[in-house]
Amino acid sequence: MRIRGFIVPAVAALVLTVACGGNEPPPPPEPTGPTQAEIDAANQARQDSIDAVTREREQVAEREEEQRRQQEMQALRATLTERVHFEYDMADITSASERTLRAKVDILRNSPDIRLRLEGHADERGSNEYNQALGSARTQSVRDFLTDMGISASRFAMVSYGEERPLVNRSDENAWAQNRRVEFQITAGQIRVSDPDDRP
Repeated sequence: MRIRGFIVPAVAALVLTVACGGNEPPPPPEPTGPTQAEIDAANQARQDSIDAVTREREQVAEREEEQRRQQEMQALRATLTERVHFEYDMADITSASERTLRAKVDILRNSPDIRLRLEGHADERGSNEYNQALGSARTQSVRDFLTDMGISASRFAMVSYGEERPLVNRSDENAWAQNRRVEFQITAGQIRVSDPDDRP
């Protein structure tokens, strides 16, 4: 009895040892990092993304700059071709016309290849001959003002249409006031638009 009581626990211990293999389980595999090719691919993808964003920003900036240039060009052209008006039977430059002409001077200085044709007009009152001479006197006054501001007279051509080309085809004070004028036509050259570095 005593022997049997000893054998049973011993057998049980042996079975347990065999069942467990008698060894500790193997350690988990060491984690492996990305390969150099994977690292290079990730870096290239990141750089491609940065380059795409940079190109998009540059394209947006170029479009905005072109739009700014077009708007400035239109504004400068409108100023350069803005007509000036005169009092009845007069060829003197009015204060309003002086402000308009001074704005033209700045553009002409910045765009030295621009050439203008000055077209003189009169209202319908008076003879054709008189109004022809009055239109001519008005273009002369405009040219004199611009040349006095330092713009070469060679940049201007002059023509008088007298009363032949009314701006407003009516016979009243408002129409006559609009018809007494000098108009400006760009005949040569390009208006220079400021570069971004030129702006304050």
